[in-house]
Amino acid sequence: MIVPTRDRPAALRCCLEALSAQTVVDAIEVIVADDGSLAADEISNVVASHPRARLIRLGGYGPAAARNAGVQHAQGGILCFTDDDCEPLPQWAERLREAIERGADAAAGITVSSGSALAEASEIVARAPVHARERDSRGLPFAPSNNLAGTRALFESIRFDEAYPTAAGEDRDWCARVTAGGYTIRLEPDARVVHHQELTLGRFMRQQFRYGQGAYRFRRGSGERRPLEAPGFYAALLRRAFDESFSVGLLVSAAQPATALGCAVAWLRRPRDDRSLTAHAVGSRYSRGDGE
Repeated sequence: MIVPTRDRPAALRCCLEALSAQTVVDAIEVIVADDGSLAADEISNVVASHPRARLIRLGGYGPAAARNAGVQHAQGGILCFTDDDCEPLPQWAERLREAIERGADAAAGITVSSGSALAEASEIVARAPVHARERDSRGLPFAPSNNLAGTRALFESIRFDEAYPTAAGEDRDWCARVTAGGYTIRLEPDARVVHHQELTLGRFMRQQFRYGQGAYRFRRGSGERRPLEAPGFYAALLRRAFDESFSVGLLVSAAQPATALGCAVAWLRRPRDDRSLTAHAVGSRYSRGDGE
C-alpha cells in the first residue's frame, strides 16, 4: 500500500487504521510518503503507531513524485494506492489483488464521498473522466489514484509524471498513457473506499481551479494535443450532478467557471510552463534510456 500524505496527521491516522483492518493485513506493507509536511513529527508519530507502516520523506515535490517514491521503496509485486483522507473498506486490498491475479494490468474500485453536498460534487467531478469515452471490453479509460492497484512492473515502466505539481490531472495523464500502451484497467466494484474530504465552498472552488490547471497540462503539456471533450460530455456531467440533488447540481455548475479559469490561467502562463515541461520530457526520455 502506498499512501502519499502532507500535513494531515488526523486523516492519515484514520487511513492507516482502515488499512490495519484489511482482510489480507498479514500480507501487506504500507509505505507512507510524506511530501514535505510541516507537521513532520506528528506524521512520524502516526506512522510509528502502526507496525506495518513505514515512512519515507520527500521535499514537497507533489503527489506524483510521492507515488513514484513509494513504488521505489515497496517490495511487493502488486501495489495499491490510496490517499491519506481515504478509508478503504476491509476487503479493498483483497479485491484489488484478486483483480490483478485474474489478469488485469491495473484495477480500480468504487470511491464514495463522506456525504456532504460539497464532497459529493467533488467526487462527481473527479469521476468525470471515466465518462470521457465509452467503456469497452478493454476496461476503464480512467481511474482516480486514491483507489488504484497494478503490477509493480506497470508502475515501474509507466511512472506518474512529476511535472504535475499538485493533485490535479496527474492520474488522468497516467491512465491515458497506460491505456495508450495497450494495458487494461479493470473495474472491481467490491473494492470500495470512502473519501473523507474536508471541504468548504472556498476549498471546493480552489480545488476546481487546480483541476482546470491540471486539465490544461493534460491536454497541452504532454507533447500530444488531446482535444476537448464534446459538449455532450459536460451536459451529461451536469445531469449526473442534478440527479444526485439540486444542491450538488448547483455546485458542479459553479465548478465549471472555476475550472475554465484555471485552464485559462495555465494557458496564459504557457511559455514558462512549456519550457519546464519540455525539459522534463527530455529528461524523462534519457532517464528511461530511449533518447538518441
